[in-house]
Amino acid sequence: MIKRIKVKNSGIIKLQFVDDFPDGILVIGEAKRNIPFEPKRLYYITNLSNPKATRGKHAHKQLEQYIFCVSGTFRLHLDDGTTKQNIILDSPYYGIRLGPMLWHTMSKFSRDCVILVVASDYFDEEDYIRDYKQFLEYTNT
Repeated sequence: MIKRIKVKNSGIIKLQFVDDFPDGILVIGEAKRNIPFEPKRLYYITNLSNPKATRGKHAHKQLEQYIFCVSGTFRLHLDDGTTKQNIILDSPYYGIRLGPMLWHTMSKFSRDCVILVVASDYFDEEDYIRDYKQFLEYTNT
């Protein structure tokens, strides 16, 4: 379990779940309850079997997202321009807030890894910062 977030523009979210034995576990996320915004987009990432795979490598100017590892494990690297933190996500019940101006990279995926991301807005390429030097310039102004 994730204990503490050190970087700015981040946090931990815990989703509700119901153990419906013997029929599995139901995990529930609700807009404006445990997800503090009305989601406009969601996506998931799967088939991460290449050991060299790296995802993310960007920040957003305004977008807010929550990232969950619904199956398997992966490493999430967060960087707010001053503080850096690595987190292992390995529980479908906990998610990490990826707020604005937070550089994030995902790596070290287990073969069964499935990542779910819930976003506060629709895709907008203008909101992305894909160059790390440019990100540092934004965070130092």
